[in-house]
This record gives sequence, structure tokens and C-alpha cells, in this order.
Amino acid sequence: MKFRIILKAYKNELLNLAVEQIRHNLLEKNCKISGTISLPTKIKKFCVLRSPHVDKDSREHFELRISKRFIDIEAFSFSAIDSLLTLEIPSGVSCSLKILESIKV
Repeated sequence: MKFRIILKAYKNELLNLAVEQIRHNLLEKNCKISGTISLPTKIKKFCVLRSPHVDKDSREHFELRISKRFIDIEAFSFSAIDSLLTLEIPSGVSCSLKILESIKV
């Protein structure tokens, strides 16, 4: 079965730590891993007025940077998938698991 793990985070350090934990866990279970692929960082920019009524020239600018990575894996046993589901990744990292190809019966 082929799976894709998609990871998102605001901090690169947490994202790199989560990727290393997942790779280490999958290598112990003898899964085929096809790299950690970095996706472009999405930047959301916000412009906010400092005062609510006057002085429109005084503004503050903020931005959110969302980093993304994905890993494609080919698992030969269900124990590898169970270990992924019970793995504790750092707080602040969003993880989703998608099935790319399933077993045909």
C-alpha cells in the first residue's frame, strides 16, 4: 500500500524534528521511503491600522509563514501504519495521511 504523509507547521525546526521522527520510525518497520519533499512556503501578510479611528498612516504589518513537507511511503505490513498512528509528533505540527494506492482484492 502506498501512502503520503503531509506535514504543516509554522516553525521549520519543529517540522524537521517531526520528519526525522517519522523517518526513523518507518525505517525500523522496513518501509520504502521516497524522500522528504519540501513544498513552497506559503506566506500570508496582514496590514492592521494601529488606532481604530484616526491616523491612517500608522500601520503594522504581520506575516504568517506556513512550511509544508511530504513523504511518500510504501508499507508492506499494517504494523507500520499502526505505529504511525500512535507516534507522538511535536505540538504545533499538523499531520495528515492519505492513501495513494490500496491493495486490490
